[in-house]
Amino acid sequence: MARIIQAALLATSLLLPASSPAGSVERARTDRLAQAGDDNAAPRAWPDPRPFAAPGQNARRTVARPTAPASADDTARFLAGMQPSAASPLAAFTRDQSWLQHAGFFDRAFGALDRTQLAKIRAWSGAQLRTRRPAMFYMFSGPDFLYADAFFPAASTYVLAGLEPVGQIPDVLNMPRASIAPSLQNIAGSLHTILNFSFFKTHNMRMELNSGRLGGTVPILYVFLARAGKTVRDAALVALDQDGVEKPDGPGVKSAAHGVKIVFTDQDGRTQTLYYFSTNLANDGVGNSGILKFCERLGAGDSLIKSASYLLHSGKFSKIRDFLLAHSASILQDDSGIPVSDFDRKKWQLQPFGQYLGPVNVFPQNYQPRLRELFQKANPIPMGFGVGYRWRPQESNLLLAVRKDADTAGAAAAP
Repeated sequence: MARIIQAALLATSLLLPASSPAGSVERARTDRLAQAGDDNAAPRAWPDPRPFAAPGQNARRTVARPTAPASADDTARFLAGMQPSAASPLAAFTRDQSWLQHAGFFDRAFGALDRTQLAKIRAWSGAQLRTRRPAMFYMFSGPDFLYADAFFPAASTYVLAGLEPVGQIPDVLNMPRASIAPSLQNIAGSLHTILNFSFFKTHNMRMELNSGRLGGTVPILYVFLARAGKTVRDAALVALDQDGVEKPDGPGVKSAAHGVKIVFTDQDGRTQTLYYFSTNLANDGVGNSGILKFCERLGAGDSLIKSASYLLHSGKFSKIRDFLLAHSASILQDDSGIPVSDFDRKKWQLQPFGQYLGPVNVFPQNYQPRLRELFQKANPIPMGFGVGYRWRPQESNLLLAVRKDADTAGAAAAP
C-alpha cells in the first residue's frame, strides 16, 4: 500500500512542465522524496475501478447513428453511469452490458463516498462556513469539483486550476461503438484515488486523461456535476489572454491558460458557472497566463487548498500564494496550503479543525512548528471526516482563515 501513497504524492513533480526551471527542480525533489513512502497508509474498502468486461457481442452491435446530437446534460449523465433522458440518442447505448457495469460501479462508489465523506462535509460546511462569496478559487485542484461543491455549494463562479489537460467536449455519438467501454474504464480508473483518499493521483491522472477518446478533464467534470445532482446547460472550450480576458479556444489559439467553461444549474434551478484552466501556477508561468487577472475581476473569493504538495511553501510559488492572501475573503486549507506563518494575525482570524500530526513522511521538511502551536492553543474543533494526504478522519486537519478587513459587499449568509 505504500506504493499507492508514493505515487499519489508524485503530484509535485507533475504540477509543472518539464521545460520550466521550477518544474525540473520540483520533479527532482519529489522523485527523491517519494522513495520514503507511507507505511501506515491503507486504502478504504473500495476496489480498483476496473470491473468492466471487454467489449463483447453486445458492445459491437451496430446502432444507427442519430441525426440529433446528445445534449451536454445527457452526455454528463451517460458518462456518470446515470440514465440520460428517455428521448436522448444515448439511451440506446445504456443497454450495453459494459455501460450497465459502469453504472453499477459508480452507483456503489459514489454512494459510499457520499455517506462517508461528502454528506459529512456538506453538514460541516453549513455549520462552520457561515458567510459565502460569489467566487470560489481552488488552485492545484485538477478537476476536483466534488470537494469544491461539498465545501462551497453556494458559489456563483468556481475557478479550478491545475496542469491536467482540458481535452475536448465529449461527443459519445461520434465515437466508434467498441471504443466506448474502454473509454469509460479510463474515466473510472482516473477517479480511483479521489474515491478512496480524497485527492487525485496526478501522475496516473495525466496518463489516463491523455489516453482514449474521452481524454482530458472535461469528462471528469461532467461525471462530478451529474453525480452532484447538477444539470449541465452548456459547455465550451475557452482560453485566456495575458490580460485575463476570456475568449473561445480552438486550433491555433495561443494561450498559457486553456480551459473549459461549464454552465449548470443546481436542483433549485440556480445558475452557476464552473471554469477549469490547465496552466502553470509557478512564478515562471502564472504571471503571464492571465489567470490572476481573470480571478481578480471576480472580486474577493473563498479559496480552497488541499493536497497541494506543499508547493505554496516554496518561493517558486510566491506569486500565487501572495495573490490568494490578497484576494481571498476566506481560505480553507489543509497543512499543504499556505504556511501559517504567512498569515498576518492582525488581518486574519484563524480557526483550526481536526488535529495536526505533521506532514506524511515524504515531506518532512514541511513540518510547521507554528501550526502545531496553534492547534495546541486554539481548541481545534473535531471534523468527523478526512481530507488531504492524511485522509483518515482521526488524522486530518483543516485551517479556516477569515480575513478581518474583508469587504462584506456581495457576501451572503450560508443557508
